Amino acid sequence: MDENAPIKVYMTKKLIGVRPEDSVQEACKVMVEFDIGSLVVVDENDSVVGFFTKSDVIRRVIVPGLPYTTPVKEIMTKELITVDANTPLKEVLKIMAAKRIKHILIKEEGKVVGIFTLSDLLEASRRKLETSIAAE
Repeated sequence: MDENAPIKVYMTKKLIGVRPEDSVQEACKVMVEFDIGSLVVVDENDSVVGFFTKSDVIRRVIVPGLPYTTPVKEIMTKELITVDANTPLKEVLKIMAAKRIKHILIKEEGKVVGIFTLSDLLEASRRKLETSIAAE
């Protein structure tokens, strides 16, 4: 794994999202269906307007006792943390560590084009290890 490689090499390009008016329960069903821990929240123009994670559900719905019918827009993270697609992996990891986040959105030409998660990092590490073992 090349820590100087641009993050676009490691990011997941398929973004799965919900609408701001969808309920928290609907959003959670999507996360379970796709076995993922986060969703982008997209408006009617398919622009990313928020980010929704399992952690949001715990901290902003379950602990305060909000109903599962609460719209995603009421609990989503609106201040998006993004990096450019050409940012080196090591810089992205520094940002994630400093902000204590597990997911980061990737932008290209001002538009969100992917996501990088700690799971992506583990997958890339696993592939590199398998390649090293196969080469022995």
